[in-house]
Amino acid sequence: MPQGQPSALRDWLGDETSSQNRYFFALNATVALADLMHGTSLGGKLPELAGRSVLIATREQLAAALALIELDGVARRLTLLPPDMKPEYLPAIVAKGEVDAIVTDDPASYAALNVAQIVSSSPKIEPAADLGSDRRQTEWVMFTSGTTGMPKMVVHTLEGLTAAIKHPSKLNPAKIWGTYYDIRRYGGLQIFFRAVIDGGSLVLSDAHEPAADHLVRLGKHGVTHVTGTPSHWRRALMAPNAHAISPQYCRMSGEIADQSILDALRAAYPAASIGHAYASTEAGVGFAIDDMLAGFPASLIGHKDHVQMKVVDDTLRIRSTGAATRYLGEEEQPLVDQEGFVDTGDIVEKRGDRYYFIGRKGGIINVGGLKVHPEEVEAVINRHPEVCMSLVYPRKNPITGAVVAVDIVLNEKSDLPATDPRASLLRRDILTHCRENLAQHKVPVTIRFVPALTMNATGKLVRQNA
Repeated sequence: MPQGQPSALRDWLGDETSSQNRYFFALNATVALADLMHGTSLGGKLPELAGRSVLIATREQLAAALALIELDGVARRLTLLPPDMKPEYLPAIVAKGEVDAIVTDDPASYAALNVAQIVSSSPKIEPAADLGSDRRQTEWVMFTSGTTGMPKMVVHTLEGLTAAIKHPSKLNPAKIWGTYYDIRRYGGLQIFFRAVIDGGSLVLSDAHEPAADHLVRLGKHGVTHVTGTPSHWRRALMAPNAHAISPQYCRMSGEIADQSILDALRAAYPAASIGHAYASTEAGVGFAIDDMLAGFPASLIGHKDHVQMKVVDDTLRIRSTGAATRYLGEEEQPLVDQEGFVDTGDIVEKRGDRYYFIGRKGGIINVGGLKVHPEEVEAVINRHPEVCMSLVYPRKNPITGAVVAVDIVLNEKSDLPATDPRASLLRRDILTHCRENLAQHKVPVTIRFVPALTMNATGKLVRQNA
């Protein structure tokens, strides 16, 4: 935030002139940010939420986006409830987060919870006299992803959440961000902040909107900057209307960005800058790379800036001003080590002057005592010219314990029957490609062609365990 200025999101809307021509575009509604200068989406209840611990529990991302702008600097704590959170976890979330107010566009779903106040939100902005001019520092609480059981609650500050974003000297309403992420997750929230701080607009995703339709809507609003996971982008590039957009910048994060998807994006959008970033809910943003190469320069390790990285036991560790401050209600489990580093759990391998991500610490396939990282095998398979995307997983074996299997989506988006002669030839060709680039124990024993792969709510491939 500019020095001497209150650190609240609403202040980044600028004045009435600079907030003109800035919008949040949802699937079924559009809000002009200029209307928030003198209006509210909370039905005049904003003063009653001052100093409270508020759970943002909306069905629609647009309602959440407006509530975040209004409540930052007003509420004591904001907890962002992801749309896929299991209802049975809600009482524990309310208790752990000391929630005494809920903002929602679906009040009936939360009426049974023991919460002092439930405030209805709406994308309709109504004039309001009191917009909470007194400022306080608001805690932001997010949920980790990819865990079994109730996700951990991670505490951030607005300063930390926006640490990786360069604050412009002048707002840029011509910059229009589009994303496949949900803003109630860390990756999506980063894009939400960029749109607000840059002075631009944001096209919000919708979980029920087909990828092809989302591309058309992004193009309709003239997006200049688009973000998603590599799996999001692979699915988008399969769509017949992939060229409905003409972005200036494409960015990936959330999964390993292998060379095949970087090259595919460059081929599809030759005028765009192509980048990939590394970030996690706990560690914050580690880096953003725009050199069109997989991995990251080894020179980043040990570099001292607002982000510092090191590798311990082949695992990436990050110390950052953008990291979370603690786990909420998990005082016995420290978020950082004694030196302030977060263990990301991501395994890296140095090759020459570059580090490459090869998988997660907990995702290894054990083939007769030999380790296989599914992502490493996928990166090789995805380089095959007829492969769009792949998912490697273990298959039980009585001799080795497990063997490597893979499901593959072809570029032609065809589900080849096992009896199709072309399927047999293509399997043979992919196996030859694997044997030329992988150790024998990493080569898939089973190859299956499928029409699609399942992605979770964060846009990552859903992985199988042995």
